[in-house]
Amino acid sequence: MKRAFDLIIAIVVLVLFLPLFLIVGLLIIMESKGGIFFKQERIGKDLIPFKILKFRTMHVNAEAKGKLTVGSKDSRITKIGFWIRKYKIDELPQFINVAKGEMSIVGPRPEVSRYVDLYSNIQKKVLSIKPGITDYASLKYFEENKLLGESLNPEETYIKEIMPEKLKINLEYLEKNSFKNDLTIIWETFLRIIS
Repeated sequence: MKRAFDLIIAIVVLVLFLPLFLIVGLLIIMESKGGIFFKQERIGKDLIPFKILKFRTMHVNAEAKGKLTVGSKDSRITKIGFWIRKYKIDELPQFINVAKGEMSIVGPRPEVSRYVDLYSNIQKKVLSIKPGITDYASLKYFEENKLLGESLNPEETYIKEIMPEKLKINLEYLEKNSFKNDLTIIWETFLRIIS
């Protein structure tokens, strides 16, 4: 049932937002060199890697300066990228990942292998289901970039404080995983974006 729901919603979103995709893509390539999409290897269900898709909001090769985004003032972010990130428009291409079956709409956010390697055996249980576009942890840390931007050591803050808490929330989600719960998360995410 969840896969059917994911597929239907992904197709509807991709069709409805096609004009927005075209406009955003045009703005991105007009402002800076590089492709429209940012592709990054993330770890999915059962430790299987996949390429997550986002609209590119940074200058090319920005990852060389670090994988974490440290606040809206991050110099790697383009001008249009700032607005795309603010309204979470950069996440829309992930519906392509959902359509392909690599992700679900709701599920633990996928991490890069660098951080997954730090998971304990218990924490690795979050990899027993497909990663998602949104989850309770994303709602709690909706302004994660801002928190990291205020930290003297963003990576240490992420690894020692934010990541363990997000994993704890996701493990709790596994215990209460239900379609009704997923609908609640989707609705709360929508309200958070438009607020």
